[in-house]
Amino acid sequence: MLTLEVRRREFLTPGFARVTLGGPALRDLVVTGGDQAVRLFFPREGQTGLRMPTVSNEAWIAQLLLLPKSVRPWVRNLTVRRARPADDEIDIEFALHGDAPMSSWVRGAEPGDPAGIFDIGTTYRLPDHAEGQLLVGDESALPAVLSILDATPPGLPTEVYVEVATAADIRAVEAPVGVRVHWSSRDDAGLRPGALALEALRGATLPSGRFYTWVAGESRLATSVRRHLVEDRGVPKRDISFIGYWRLGRSTPG
Repeated sequence: MLTLEVRRREFLTPGFARVTLGGPALRDLVVTGGDQAVRLFFPREGQTGLRMPTVSNEAWIAQLLLLPKSVRPWVRNLTVRRARPADDEIDIEFALHGDAPMSSWVRGAEPGDPAGIFDIGTTYRLPDHAEGQLLVGDESALPAVLSILDATPPGLPTEVYVEVATAADIRAVEAPVGVRVHWSSRDDAGLRPGALALEALRGATLPSGRFYTWVAGESRLATSVRRHLVEDRGVPKRDISFIGYWRLGRSTPG
């Protein structure tokens, strides 16, 4: 459990913001992959400080839920966008949604505000045999996708399908040679998150040869992409990593 503080906050697009967290405790964080995930703890509205769990194992969940809401922090799963160990800093990018607790905290975040993280590892595992890769995600997975692209070997054929809430959230991507990014945006059309990314993938030309797939985002998107690749495209299950970051209509515990 690492206790940090906000150092900077920047709005990137109407639906995305970046918060830089810092502190000497970050010297204990070992970033091992592009989709390095952490539990982010932040205060509820009206709380003057941050009360973190004290155990660094799965018992933290029970410890957190036993706290009264007057002192219990919010907790959400996020991806480390960039880490700068020399500066004791990490950047976390957030997809903002209305007045949800996390979005409200990000909009009001100021330097010195407390926050904390707990490392939960990575799921992206590019195998040695991969001749290309396929990355698919909705807006919740965009920070991880961008971080993965930062570390993608130049020349590795990579197809990326990303869906965001609005066209205003589409941005320029600095990527290695061999990467093609395909964007789609819902633009208040009443579509289920992930539906457009899945539709685009169904009609896509996939990387040639044996390729690795990483897909994340709303739960149905992750499972539907895997099912399509395995059943319709003949992709081996072992070459696919799929992660449901969230589920439509279900709030996050805590």
